[in-house]
Amino acid sequence: TEASSSNVNFSLLTNVTKNGTLTEQLSSKHIHQVLIPICYLLVCAVGLSGNLLVIYVVLRYAKMKTVTNIYILNLAIADVLFMLGLPFLATQNAISYWPFGSFLCRLVMTVDGINQFTSIFCLTVMSMDRYLAVVHPIKSTKWRRPRVAKLISITVWAFSFLVMLPVIIFSDVQEDFHTCNMNWPEPVNIWSAAFIIYTSVLGFFGPLLVICLCYLLIVIKVKSSGIRVGSTRRRRSERKVTRMVVIIVVVFVFCWLPFYVINIVNLIFILPEDPVYFFVVVLSYANSCANPILYGFLSDNFKQSFQKVLCLRKGNGIEDGDPIEHRQENSSRLQESMLTQRNIEFNGHMQTSKV
Repeated sequence: TEASSSNVNFSLLTNVTKNGTLTEQLSSKHIHQVLIPICYLLVCAVGLSGNLLVIYVVLRYAKMKTVTNIYILNLAIADVLFMLGLPFLATQNAISYWPFGSFLCRLVMTVDGINQFTSIFCLTVMSMDRYLAVVHPIKSTKWRRPRVAKLISITVWAFSFLVMLPVIIFSDVQEDFHTCNMNWPEPVNIWSAAFIIYTSVLGFFGPLLVICLCYLLIVIKVKSSGIRVGSTRRRRSERKVTRMVVIIVVVFVFCWLPFYVINIVNLIFILPEDPVYFFVVVLSYANSCANPILYGFLSDNFKQSFQKVLCLRKGNGIEDGDPIEHRQENSSRLQESMLTQRNIEFNGHMQTSKV
């Protein structure tokens, strides 16, 4: 069906009724074959360039190699991999069938799913990192290091791959519609419903619950501590990082919540194929190109790095060998060694993780 080919990312709207006037059908076909591919290609162009820029500045400048930015780097890598698959999806929508064969179908579907799960898992880890930085600033110093963040990131990718095993096994070119989608065994309805619940819980609502809990505990800590925790400069730095992560999470939820709601509602009754559905699909994909824009607006260091790479500003102080990250790490180690257990439990200064 048109709906199934409009989104290979876990859409189960493959039993859409074809009732309606000829005008409605032609309008839907126009949206499906022209507007959606154009939107996909625009998202691909913006997302690919923006996320490649993020990857470059994090790898290029020493100042950008903070714990939070390592998770941001993994978000960008996932989005770049996903962007590489969008031209294939745009082609499928334009010609209404999948011409690239079974292997590429499975590959694109898998990368699509891994991007989605890696993104929400990275946001969950980032939120937990914010919780540790604000609520347990001293006790968490040995865990909140770039090396640990890299190991956690590898674990996130591995877990995302394991979660995507059903996609690797069951994705293929559908014989009836010649589109790339999930080919479930009998009973198809049971398998489809189970997969929707599986992906919704593991890939969205479960992690979202953890994220909300982290920020609830942060709010409780901030309100109970007042202005006593840490120096003014460090509090301001932590507050900026936390605000950026919160906004990234909110934008992710805004882009993906309608998609999951539609799929869950579709378990109860079949939704009609209309422009609203296509808008929800494009909105979920557009999240992949929104993050680099958010970094540029919310992080001074990202903004300065972007300007330097794009030659929009000179002499911003972000150099290849900038030792700030090393000074912060050495400072936290010295502080950790000098503080007594009594001071640790009293919650001393916050560790700075400026983005």
